[in-house]
Amino acid sequence: MDFIGVPVSEDTTNTKNKVKKTMKRQKPFQEPVDNGSVEESESAGSSFPPTFSLSTIKNKQRRHLMFMKLKQEKRKQKLELRKKRKKERDALGDKAPPKDVPKTIENQRVYDETTVDPEDEEVAFDEGTDEFSAYFNKLTNPKVLITTSDRPRGRTVRFCEQLATVIPNAHVYYRRGLALKRIIPQCVSRNFTYLMVINEDRKVPNGMVLCHLPDGPTAHFKVSSVRLRKEMKRRGKDPTEHHPEVILNNFSTRLGHSIGRMFAALFPHDPHFVGRQVATFHNQRDFIFFRFHRYIFKNEKRVGIQELGPRFTLKLRSLQKGTFDSKFGEYEWVHKVRIKTYLGLTGLRTVEFKAE
Repeated sequence: MDFIGVPVSEDTTNTKNKVKKTMKRQKPFQEPVDNGSVEESESAGSSFPPTFSLSTIKNKQRRHLMFMKLKQEKRKQKLELRKKRKKERDALGDKAPPKDVPKTIENQRVYDETTVDPEDEEVAFDEGTDEFSAYFNKLTNPKVLITTSDRPRGRTVRFCEQLATVIPNAHVYYRRGLALKRIIPQCVSRNFTYLMVINEDRKVPNGMVLCHLPDGPTAHFKVSSVRLRKEMKRRGKDPTEHHPEVILNNFSTRLGHSIGRMFAALFPHDPHFVGRQVATFHNQRDFIFFRFHRYIFKNEKRVGIQELGPRFTLKLRSLQKGTFDSKFGEYEWVHKVRIKTYLGLTGLRTVEFKAE
């Protein structure tokens, strides 16, 4: 019986090679093992080896899981240390050492030499002879004119209207192209004690000029983080016509003393406690935060507050003697910016900004 040899074609060999390649590609996925370090850490429970590093884990999901476990372990250690210290303090009683004060921006700040004592005789003399002495001696009542820049947008107009509901005896008028030097004499003749100008940029309020009449001073503020009433969550009902109480926090320097007196002179002398409304000017890191609240006494120990709005932040740019005069005015304080420059290859370049 003869056997006939059938030659194998090249096509069959190519198909076999293709099948082998596809079989190699379809191998089941195996997670990379990090030399047993991850398995050891998982078997050890919540404790990790001292040389443990998350950067050695290549799998993103496994790395995130181990990061969360490491974070939880640190939180547990911190809680146990806190409980241990508390037990030690309770055991020592009165002999326990004082608690550690956490480091913050405020307590690590360099002491300001211009901080004044309210009982200082020189400060008392200045308060009795400055431009606000007539208000604090109850010789005048505040009357505020609120205006805007030329052609204000809707957001600035609503902001001015809401400011008029916060400040009693405030009136909103529109500029209509009049210069401030022409507005000031008219305000003085009509017995206004303040002129407040709200400036805007790109349809957003960004500046405030506060001029005390008739003799000044004039302060220019940068306005930021403006939130109107409709933009606030869980706000209360609209404020009533009662005179609010005024709270001034951290106006302790010589400059802050004069700015605080300027804000206080915006509001009438005798607040209406029946309305339970409070206007707060809080100075922190040279930013002045304004908030307007209504409070209620729930019982002898608990007090509930409800924000009414609007809210905004002020940053003092300059304080000028007298009324507004951009050309020939004398400034008591100006926020200066130092600019360091050097001559580069293409000319003069600015490299660093430092504010005083």
